[in-house]
Amino acid sequence: MTEQQQVAEPTSTEEPQVNAPAAAEADAQAAGRAETVTVSDGAVVAEAPVAEPVVPEPVVPRPPKDRRALRAVLRWTAAVGVFAAVATATTYGIAGMERTDVPGLATESDGRWEFPAFVRPPLPSGSPAPFAESNTANAHYADLRALLVPVPKGATQDKALRGSDGWLATKDYLAEYTVDDERQELGQRLVDDGLRHIAARGWTTPDGTRTRIYLLQFGTAAVADKEYATAAVPFGTPAYQVRGADGSTYDEDFSTRSAVSGLNRATYVEAKPYGPEQVRQGYVSAGDVVAVILQTRKGTAAAIPFQQTVTLQSQLLG
Repeated sequence: MTEQQQVAEPTSTEEPQVNAPAAAEADAQAAGRAETVTVSDGAVVAEAPVAEPVVPEPVVPRPPKDRRALRAVLRWTAAVGVFAAVATATTYGIAGMERTDVPGLATESDGRWEFPAFVRPPLPSGSPAPFAESNTANAHYADLRALLVPVPKGATQDKALRGSDGWLATKDYLAEYTVDDERQELGQRLVDDGLRHIAARGWTTPDGTRTRIYLLQFGTAAVADKEYATAAVPFGTPAYQVRGADGSTYDEDFSTRSAVSGLNRATYVEAKPYGPEQVRQGYVSAGDVVAVILQTRKGTAAAIPFQQTVTLQSQLLG
């Protein structure tokens, strides 16, 4: 039981006992007094009411109209100042970002292509992602044909690169290389390195840019890295000459900001003077896959679509 005792319901014919503390408190409230009733060892102690001094509300003189107007002006001036500061910071932030980092600024004027929405294909049940810790071979278990960059809107797909059931014959890939001896050497290298299969896709855009993408899959990432290092980029330049490319140099204008973690990438551009077409080449090593991306165009092959295609393909393989 607490200090304040509750009154039990009477169970006999005797007159009910009155809880003196409760009655005193009720009388006090009824009389409108502000005293506090407390209980200490069953005795009622009534504290004397404490009269609170009545403080009249201060009369605040209304400011003249010109002062109220001044306050309004000051408030708006402060608001404009804050807005200007925020706007300046936002403008600075946008100005310091790459165009591709700002939503809504990826306009067609920069030459990029519009690709349909796509996602990575699902993995077979129980299979890890290519760069998962449990995947020591860094193997791509998803269907390699589904890891190809889709054809951009407005482009015409190259049906010849579909191959049989989506797999391209090795001889069709080797046709990209112009020197007979080099083509034979590369073909034998692919056999020795245990090439499993090749998935390919190509298209031509209305401006005449022709794109070909080849995904070469090997048994392990170690073999793919060897192929990438010795065939694609042995001495800072492609080992085998692609058709139409008389001489290629490392593409120093390709931003490293678009690099995908865990992948190796090398890009080349045909140096001037070149023939009627310019050729751009990209090589990506991603686990057990080596991607070869080629773009050609009469006159000059634009840099933006090439960088866009290489980056998207890298992201799909990463």
